[in-house]
Amino acid sequence: QVHLVESGGGLVQPGGSLRLSCAASTNFFRSYNLGWYRQAPENARELVAELRIDGSINYGDAVKGRFTISRDNAKKMVYIQMNNLKPENTAVYYCNAGVDSTNYWGQGTQVTVSS
Repeated sequence: QVHLVESGGGLVQPGGSLRLSCAASTNFFRSYNLGWYRQAPENARELVAELRIDGSINYGDAVKGRFTISRDNAKKMVYIQMNNLKPENTAVYYCNAGVDSTNYWGQGTQVTVSS
């Protein structure tokens, strides 16, 4: 079982930046593929970014060039730096840790982009 806790969400103006953090409670952090997903009201949950244990990174098309995912294995943390935020980025952002067919999710953190 992996417990994930997100932080860093909030209200930001269009064009602003936020950095979300996710703390993981596992001694096997290095073994997990990590990702950020988001879900806006009435929308399906969608990939924001994933960072796999082989070092490969994938971004959702809507965030390429603006968001950056990173991990700190020593601190058991995963981050997403979000720049040039847009109103359509408003959503609940979820941290994910997965290995094989097993996935763990955090409780989510709200990001609201509005003037």
